[in-house]
Amino acid sequence: MDNRAIGVFDSGLGGLTAVKELHNILPNEDIIYLGDTGRVPYGSRSRETIIKYAKQDIDFLLGKDIKMVVAACGTVSSTLPKEISGKLPIPYVDIVQPAAQEACAMSAGGKIGVVGTNATLKSNAFGKAMRSIRSDIHVYGNPCPLLVHLVENGMIEPDNQITTLAVQMYLQPLIKEKIDTLILGCTHYPLLYDIFNRLLDYKVTLIDSGECVARYVRRYLMQNDLLADRTTPGTTEYNVTDETDTFDRTASIFLQEKVTGTVNRIELA
Repeated sequence: MDNRAIGVFDSGLGGLTAVKELHNILPNEDIIYLGDTGRVPYGSRSRETIIKYAKQDIDFLLGKDIKMVVAACGTVSSTLPKEISGKLPIPYVDIVQPAAQEACAMSAGGKIGVVGTNATLKSNAFGKAMRSIRSDIHVYGNPCPLLVHLVENGMIEPDNQITTLAVQMYLQPLIKEKIDTLILGCTHYPLLYDIFNRLLDYKVTLIDSGECVARYVRRYLMQNDLLADRTTPGTTEYNVTDETDTFDRTASIFLQEKVTGTVNRIELA
């Protein structure tokens, strides 16, 4: 048993969708969250910059004496080399492999779409991961650079016309390919789940990458005897690199519950 916290990070607040799932399935675990809100989004940055930012995020969390690092960021997940993530002193997991496994298991026809940031789609990380699981699949990707901005600005209502038009535009090439499964390859996108579902006429299986990685974390902790042994609810500490004035309101949308943990503004070296 290990009562240290689970460390979770993202370029912004999208990773809170993974924290929400962790709260649901591992309620007794402590969580330390880092959202690099001062530099969001990562998806339009160069590969070198993404790696530099990710290393700074991870170093901050390692300084908190955590037991596991969760990259709840599609861009980092698809960009950070295993030469870095594999050499960390504690377990590391990102959203790619858990989501790829779920998509391959759920797809009947093997036609799987992926949406994410420019960097995520350029890396083809999801495609490579899925082809290593199933050789019969066809992967169709389309970057959605506007969606992180829309989500971060709270434009997530199911009937929001601007966001609906943006999602519809990005889905058109995938609809033409007659996909049967779609990976939401950015942890911001589950907040647009209803919009995606409606535009796909409720006929495509949506893979929530935040939910997938949370289930992976639970399995890993159980299999390696790393679960906390406390019987009381765990605590969550939130850290952001930009102002905290509106954090509670925005974060509660991602978490779908009131923010109860401490909120700190921090600087990354």
